[in-house]
Amino acid sequence: MTDTLVEKSQGLHVSDEFDALMERLDAILPVIRTHAARNEENGRLADEVVQAMHESGVFRIGIPKELGGYEFSPRQVIRTLEKVSYADGSTGWALMALQMISGTTAAYLGQEAAEDLFPNGDYALIAGQGTRLGTARRVEGGYRITGQWSFASGMHQATHIHTAALDAEAGKAYVFTFPKEQATLVDNWDVMGLKATGSIDYSTDDLFVPDTHVYDVATMHPLNGGAIYRMGLANMSGICHTGWALGLGRRLLDEMKDLAAKKTGTPGASVDTQQFHAEYAQAEAKLRAARAWAMEVWESNEATLDRGELLDTEQETLTRLMLNNTTWSVHEICMTVYKWAATAALRSGDLQRIFRDMHAGTQHVTSGPVVLQKCGKKLAGLAPHAEWVFIDLVDKEPADPQEQQA
Repeated sequence: MTDTLVEKSQGLHVSDEFDALMERLDAILPVIRTHAARNEENGRLADEVVQAMHESGVFRIGIPKELGGYEFSPRQVIRTLEKVSYADGSTGWALMALQMISGTTAAYLGQEAAEDLFPNGDYALIAGQGTRLGTARRVEGGYRITGQWSFASGMHQATHIHTAALDAEAGKAYVFTFPKEQATLVDNWDVMGLKATGSIDYSTDDLFVPDTHVYDVATMHPLNGGAIYRMGLANMSGICHTGWALGLGRRLLDEMKDLAAKKTGTPGASVDTQQFHAEYAQAEAKLRAARAWAMEVWESNEATLDRGELLDTEQETLTRLMLNNTTWSVHEICMTVYKWAATAALRSGDLQRIFRDMHAGTQHVTSGPVVLQKCGKKLAGLAPHAEWVFIDLVDKEPADPQEQQA
């Protein structure tokens, strides 16, 4: 990508709903924390949690303002997801998926779809998966799609599905949105962590989706909403995963702090050793450094978007690298807490659940080793003409023939 202006030139929207929402979230965090163990046992969020979230308005944070949403800025999204994920990792993960997918669907589809999915200030909740492609066949008025997809986080709360499929004839991938009941759901979310996200599989067989509910998977041109939607799905996802990891990191350190207060002064307490003191300090520094860099990256990105520009390739690279750093820094913090919590982390409870949720979260493709390798290749100057397309770094031929020869 380049620094060129796009059609929409309005500045970044910074919502005046943020402070009020944060207060409403503070009021429901006890509900989220109280139900965390039950959520995990049942493999989905409790009805009480979902209802409280609807009433708070938190599902609106990613929806364009003109369609009844709050359209939070990136740093507002990060802080919101950080707060909810602190209370429960699965609840934060389901929220980040539902609000992002619902919001980007609202942004990238046109008026007819908006009237269907977001009528009169109401909103659909949309779950699904965009990294594994099904197949799409062009027909009159739309497409017929076939495939099986995994990791549909928040599916139990969703009303609709978004999913990606490849039109091989056109050589393009698209995102398709349709009612949840039109898919076959496979209740197979039997995993180590993030159990309450309900990230089940689903499939379709020759399902018709009209053109009104289809958009290019790599689009950065919103039809609704403002500057935040000019980043595309991959960068929007990066915002969300950053907030989620930061929330878990702070919760881990606070849990260890509470545990240390209970153990200190008892015979042979490991928390009274200088080694624990030093390693806790290092973990605290690691989290604060990761959070500071995350906010620095997004402050720069926000300034670019506010000028009516797209993120350049270096900004996209740093954004992906920052997410990797945030995720794996929190993983290191998790291992430090696990080490010093000792047998307390083995028993059923908050620490064990957070430990497993964190390890599940590291497996997401956006924080994986391949993206990290591509960031390093770009930053080392070994891919001078490459640009990011979704989650892939693609080499582009230089426009100047002399430059190509050089």
